[in-house]
Amino acid sequence: MLKQWFSGGLRRQIGRIEVAGVIDSKTRERVLRALKEVEEKQIPAVVLRIDSPGGTVADSQEIYNALVRLRERKGIPIVASFGNIAASGGVYIAMGAEKIVSNPGTITGSIGVIIRGNNLERLLDKIGISFKVIKSGPYKDILSFDRELTPEERNILQELIDITYSQFVHTVAAARRLSVNVVKTFADGRIFSGEQALHLGVVDRLGSEEDARLWAAELAGLPPETKFYDLLPRRRGWARFLPAAEALERLQFEVSTSGLPLWLYTGF
Repeated sequence: MLKQWFSGGLRRQIGRIEVAGVIDSKTRERVLRALKEVEEKQIPAVVLRIDSPGGTVADSQEIYNALVRLRERKGIPIVASFGNIAASGGVYIAMGAEKIVSNPGTITGSIGVIIRGNNLERLLDKIGISFKVIKSGPYKDILSFDRELTPEERNILQELIDITYSQFVHTVAAARRLSVNVVKTFADGRIFSGEQALHLGVVDRLGSEEDARLWAAELAGLPPETKFYDLLPRRRGWARFLPAAEALERLQFEVSTSGLPLWLYTGF
């Protein structure tokens, strides 16, 4: 009886999923679990709150695909709400929503791809450290930190970047009903405000998360006073006051993604 009452109550609430910080495998796992809960508990609408500079390509793609599947299979309206920053991979996952609401001053855009590597060759020479590498092919140690890229390696990486960039551009174009050529006019890595995003056709409306909630309720045929059900509860208590832990997470992300194509606003 209690389970039936609880499930029935959720059918009269709007699911809230917050994507905060860098999009990585942990973010993907949490969001996919939340979307599964939406489906299982028959939650009638979702607000996807995005406050992220972006992140890894494949994790962003999987979140986007899961959002599209949920909408197509269950007809559940999803409204994305942009917070302080919704850039790069944050924009990509928003393309999985039916509608997008942004604050006028949100930092968004940064539609593009970056791959990062470090060259410590000169430092290693100074301290007398060198590496001996035995490899199965000429490109197995591409982006090695103890030497410069060769012209051939640079071409390989540029082709990888170009292909991944094309995936991003085509997704934005399809989701926002824009031509690929139009998207390319602003998909050059630049950032822009939420107000500019509205003029470019990247978002549908300017407004707050509350406005997104009201729109989600309208799309689902729910009363305007319908409340949120937080599918990914925010960190509470002492966990909110650990900047060192957040810095460590960012460092781990930097190390683990070295050499990977990223949909990431580099100013984060």
